[in-house]
Amino acid sequence: MTEPHDKRLAAARDLIADLARQLDIDCSVRLWDGSLMPLGSNVTSPLAITFSSPGVISSLLKRPTLDRLIRHYAHGQIGFEGGTLIDLGTQLGDESSRKRLKGLSKRKLFKQLWPFLMAPGLKPGRSRDFSGDEEGQSRAKADNKDFIKFHYDVGNEFYQLFLDPNMQYTCSYFTDWGNGIEQAQIDKMEMICRKLRLKPGDRMLDIGCGWGGLLCYAAENYGVQGYGITLSEAQIAFAKQWAERRGLSNKVKFEIRDYADLDGTFDKISSIGMYEAIGVSNNELYFKTIRRVLAHDGLFLNHAISRRAKKKKTRFSSRAEQRALQKYIFPGGELDDIGHTIMGMEQVGFEIHDVEGWREHYQLTTKIWCERLTARQDEAIELVGEETYRIWVAYLAGCSLAFGRGSARLFQTLASHNAKGPSPLPPTRADLYRDA
Repeated sequence: MTEPHDKRLAAARDLIADLARQLDIDCSVRLWDGSLMPLGSNVTSPLAITFSSPGVISSLLKRPTLDRLIRHYAHGQIGFEGGTLIDLGTQLGDESSRKRLKGLSKRKLFKQLWPFLMAPGLKPGRSRDFSGDEEGQSRAKADNKDFIKFHYDVGNEFYQLFLDPNMQYTCSYFTDWGNGIEQAQIDKMEMICRKLRLKPGDRMLDIGCGWGGLLCYAAENYGVQGYGITLSEAQIAFAKQWAERRGLSNKVKFEIRDYADLDGTFDKISSIGMYEAIGVSNNELYFKTIRRVLAHDGLFLNHAISRRAKKKKTRFSSRAEQRALQKYIFPGGELDDIGHTIMGMEQVGFEIHDVEGWREHYQLTTKIWCERLTARQDEAIELVGEETYRIWVAYLAGCSLAFGRGSARLFQTLASHNAKGPSPLPPTRADLYRDA
């Protein structure tokens, strides 16, 4: 008599064989008994999806949610070997793959899945998630610090595993697609400085300053007086020590401060990868605050991930992918579309000068980050544990795929106070592309 375990193994192999005939991709499936079955004609592909037990499949069939899939993955019950999620996603993400799957017999598919539906599912373990209102729709100001702490205070050493030496955790700028991440991040900081037309003595504010790399670069290369704010204790400690080591303590200052509490006046303001964290419902307060502290002849650069505009205005955070991102990675985060962002800036009195799309730059940036973190897997697990490591790798891979497919975009928007009188810009943009 065939054991239930054997029935599920036979059914899985039969299903994989049918999938291979339809998909023909460079990937295999490693089943719980150690056997390896190709999903296409390339039987030597190093990339494989792994399943630790038949109960994983049963669990996902009975409750097919993204959250459950993430939890199984985080605990190693589903995994990848010989590559990353990017390698698989680039093969499955095109329209032709979805069309080929329609060739599967629904009757046969049901027969293949039946043994799993009749068997108990493996309950996924708990994973590191945000224990609170991760959507942040009813946030108080104090919540902002909790949101930031959850993401960044996993430790500076962890981020150092995959970031460049300047600790830039935002989209880099590739003047050549063959450049490495180190050069691309320097070129990103340089382009920001040029767009802001920095000059010696400028009072520069960096909102969400991270580990301080941009302000230190601007102080060293453009002679600005810098002020950076963040809500991460770990980042502030790093930024202050770094500025001191570079002899910049008299030129840059870093503080724990919420953007809503800003005062003073600044000639140039940068917000690099910060806007996504405030929540769309707060964009009026955000832009009003920035305009209030921006000098009359100053410039403001807003660098932010965005989503494609929808025919009907719906909250992006209602999607399963966004809810998962808020729960496991960025609580309180929400993406705006670029049209709505510009409208919000204009409604509080900004004049828009330039809008530049960097989508492909972020696709490559996150791909490189994913590969660098994967290459240092053992060190990462020792620092933060396997669950956090696996979730971050999947997050970076998912970002690269989203930017590649266009479901996520990134724009740099340059603005000044208003449209009255001459703008604080030269007549052309030639200065942005002058030889270094």
